[in-house]
Amino acid sequence: MSYQAPLNDIRFLLNDVLGVNQLHELPNYSEATPDLIDAILEEAGRVAAEVIQPTNRPGDTEGCQFHPETASVTTPTGFKEAYRQFVEGGWTALDAPVAYGGQGLPHTLKFVVDEMMCSSNLSLGMYPGLTHGAISALHEHGSDALKDTYLEKLISGEWTGTMCLTEPQCGTDLGLIRTKATPADDGSYRIEGTKIWITGGEHDLTDNIVHLVLAKLPDAPKGTKGISLFVVPKVLPETGERNPAWCGGLEHKMGIKGSATCVMNFEGAKGWLVGQPHDGMRQMFTMMNEARLMVGMQGLGLAETAFQESLGFARERLQSRSLSGPKNPDGAADPVLVHPDVRRMLMRQKVLNEGMRALALFAGQQLDLSIAHPDESVRESADDLVQILTPVVKAFLTDEGFNNANTGLQVLGGAGFTTDWPIEQLVRDGRIARIYEGTNGIQAMDLAGRKLALKNGRLIRNLFKTMTGFLSDHEDAAHREGLKHAIRTLEKATTWIGENGPSDPEQVGAAATPYLRLTALTVIAYLWSRQATTAQRLLDAGAGQTDLLKAKQTSAQYYFDKLLPEIDWLLADIRDGKASLMALEDDQWAV
Repeated sequence: MSYQAPLNDIRFLLNDVLGVNQLHELPNYSEATPDLIDAILEEAGRVAAEVIQPTNRPGDTEGCQFHPETASVTTPTGFKEAYRQFVEGGWTALDAPVAYGGQGLPHTLKFVVDEMMCSSNLSLGMYPGLTHGAISALHEHGSDALKDTYLEKLISGEWTGTMCLTEPQCGTDLGLIRTKATPADDGSYRIEGTKIWITGGEHDLTDNIVHLVLAKLPDAPKGTKGISLFVVPKVLPETGERNPAWCGGLEHKMGIKGSATCVMNFEGAKGWLVGQPHDGMRQMFTMMNEARLMVGMQGLGLAETAFQESLGFARERLQSRSLSGPKNPDGAADPVLVHPDVRRMLMRQKVLNEGMRALALFAGQQLDLSIAHPDESVRESADDLVQILTPVVKAFLTDEGFNNANTGLQVLGGAGFTTDWPIEQLVRDGRIARIYEGTNGIQAMDLAGRKLALKNGRLIRNLFKTMTGFLSDHEDAAHREGLKHAIRTLEKATTWIGENGPSDPEQVGAAATPYLRLTALTVIAYLWSRQATTAQRLLDAGAGQTDLLKAKQTSAQYYFDKLLPEIDWLLADIRDGKASLMALEDDQWAV
């Protein structure tokens, strides 16, 4: 089957539940009218299905090819033409700053487009995806000269961008990097060092690639405080000269084979300092946080395609009879969709996908409010929610995105294990999303070990205020008691970490992953309550879309009945502490 963008669900969330279609009332987004948003959704869905998805299979079977004699990389069949159409359609400029050629539309719309791109071809979607992070970092931290040189061409898609962090001897611990930046007489720097796992480090989609590179100046202090950020182009804009920033080879990966994941060797390459010396980590986090939200959309995109594939298979595959009697009496057997165990898998996929989409678009809406709302207190509160939800979106959506793809493979049975069906590629592609841009364990530590304490706990208080405020404002809220229980459970877990973490950081480390998952399930419960409450209101008003609205109510019931009860186990895991987790002595691991 072919991917079809889930426009009905997206419209329901944007228009009826979240009210994103009202963002045009903010001065910054005055052009984002409901009609324009709907037109963008339609066209994005068409581009994803007709232009992007046909390149997915070649991307996996052919992969990228490295040519050592020229240190160049060619992308798979169809990638260049699909990228050209994507760029010409203005998709790379959707939410980029107007001053440099962007369209200045809400970031929430980009979240939607990211999902569609990742559903149709994750590998191809990564090239413009990481470019967007480079745009944000340069726009926020770069000098006017750097902005004028690079932003317009990055926003237009004429050039792409990378983020060069990891080195062979260090991954997350960037304080150990060895790449050096030596000042030159002309105000630039000479960059020397090797970076690994660089997405889009070399390719043939564009003539120039702009690398954002972490490196250390000669007088740099030790650790992360000594890191600076540099712009290092593949081709020097002022002369057209090839900069000695070379691809040393491609990584050999289990998935995302159409994405050029490069070893990059900087051999005295010319670069320019971004912002102030030794401020590179803070600047790079502008790029990293955006990338983490994008990676969350990767998990959701793959999960959606996996659900569509497994649902289509379950409707057509005939096997055995229904336990309650034949449902296809004229056929040799019933579709496997009638069997409760298959339904269990499909319902888990469907309900989690729609809950995760609600979580992502809610975060996107808060991002837009944090930037564009005229009231400073609203901007501040929205930013609090964006900060605390970013690790949740990244980790939970990629965990469950992979799990849902794996569940979809199980629905297909033996067929799913073969390359004749596309779902095994989704499983392989999706596995990396739980690892890059900070493993999900690191996201959990960011949430439990850092975000909870920020601003004296204001971030988590604002999250609780948002959820309890909904209950206060809606006495008829669907699944009211279930949501109240979830909020109380998260409050208990938060209190436990607050009481035990300061005296023993390992307790926070032990609790972090279950705490992030508990947070995600609770916020999704809040959003499912909102969806079900909205569905009932629209049904009462005779608004049409009866099947969609009734399906929403059934899905919400399934979530509260079958999925949300996991929170009680998660709270028990958190409260149990670190004792058994940390108890083994070194010589007891392999006895």
